[in-house]
Amino acid sequence: MVKLAPSVIAADFGRLAEQMCAVEHAGADVVHFDAMDGCFVPNLSIGPMVLEAVRRATRLRIDAHLMIEAPERYIDAFAKAGADTIVVHVEATPHLHRAIEQIKHLGKLAGVAVNPGTPAFQLEAILGSVDQVLVMTVNPGFGGQRFIRPMLHKIEAVRRMIGSQAIELCVDGGVDAATARDAVSAGADVLVAGTAVFSHPNGVAAAIAQLRESASKH
Repeated sequence: MVKLAPSVIAADFGRLAEQMCAVEHAGADVVHFDAMDGCFVPNLSIGPMVLEAVRRATRLRIDAHLMIEAPERYIDAFAKAGADTIVVHVEATPHLHRAIEQIKHLGKLAGVAVNPGTPAFQLEAILGSVDQVLVMTVNPGFGGQRFIRPMLHKIEAVRRMIGSQAIELCVDGGVDAATARDAVSAGADVLVAGTAVFSHPNGVAAAIAQLRESASKH
């Protein structure tokens, strides 16, 4: 079954623990944690101290998505804070294999992310070393963006590259009830959704149910 991963960045930080409990009780599978440094992406967001608070509030797996230049500098801190999976960008470091090995040495699952402008073939050299590939379907840095539909072809290409390997294919950006089905049809295993979950007019539980229904119709 497709996993749903609400994105912390879209939550109400004044009610963070409450909202983490809400997504867990609503049946979410993963908590997605976006860390941005204001350099790799044009926004500055949350870091390890907030991840520690999220860790205390939920038993769900936490995927830390590091939109950070030279992520090697911070991998240890996010691991110590309680991340279960740490995802770094192909574009963020010239020493991608070293960063992946650093994550694994800390006993964490390792993921690699690609921006919309990065071709899928750049994953070939690292694919056998990771547990997750994250395909960005918006340009990273801000929530509430529209799903870039040509990225469906990239999701399909990455799905073919993965083949029978035990690697999750995660899709992040613009995922809502209207796009979830297409992302899953293209090959997604994990759907990251922020605004669609935390800004749903009927609340978190209704949002999770709607996404689950959409994903199941692929």
